[in-house]
Amino acid sequence: MLAVLRYRYLFGQMVRRELRQRYRGSALGLLWYVVNPLVLMGAYWLMFGRLLPGVSEEDYPLFLMVGLFVWLFFSQSLISSSTAFLNHSSLIGKVRFPRQTIPAAVVSVQFFTFVGLLLLLAPIVVAVRGTFDPALLLLPVLVLCLFAFVLGLSLMVSVLHANYRDVEPILSAVLLPWFFLSPIFFRPERLPGVADNEWARILLTWVNPVAPFIDATRSVLYEGATPTWKTLVYVALAAGLALACGHLLFRRMQRELAVVV
Repeated sequence: MLAVLRYRYLFGQMVRRELRQRYRGSALGLLWYVVNPLVLMGAYWLMFGRLLPGVSEEDYPLFLMVGLFVWLFFSQSLISSSTAFLNHSSLIGKVRFPRQTIPAAVVSVQFFTFVGLLLLLAPIVVAVRGTFDPALLLLPVLVLCLFAFVLGLSLMVSVLHANYRDVEPILSAVLLPWFFLSPIFFRPERLPGVADNEWARILLTWVNPVAPFIDATRSVLYEGATPTWKTLVYVALAAGLALACGHLLFRRMQRELAVVV
């Protein structure tokens, strides 16, 4: 990633290009970054908070929004990164530059949006809770770990889809059930049969790599509490492992990019 820093001007131009193209011709423009999660939050609050209230929590809309913000950053980054090289095929064939700049720019656009949403949400949560908890100081660390985790996976997805065009449709199909199995609408321990079933609890909280990021962010932002040490260790290790594996796979497969795209 040091190569990206050397080409930071090009990286900045790519980020601006991604922002311009994302909502080109849209009346609301960048406001869609806020409207979209709010509409989703309203729909899921109606479903799980009113029609199926067994899993709801106190201040349930805030509970939902934290989980949705983490998931949307994760899922939209992967989907956008999967086709990133195909969308920039002409640039890859003509200009020599670090190829990882492209998925890094895509993830960065999503990351800036994610951080902006958290900055809007944090004062609301603090006002509702009526106190500023020291645990909030952990939020930047968790956010950076999530960025590293998503960037590592995006490097893998982008270079794999450039070589094997089945990756993006498979990813789209996998993300839908993954979404509903993630603790966005519920706490796993509150689901019927999960509290007394250790394997089900492990599946929902530890096998799912996104779950600890949702849990840690929610603990800090929604509850004002420090996450458990197991969750913090998991988040740090997952971020480092994903980034390392993504970098290694990308280095191995990037040589053929100019040919395959």
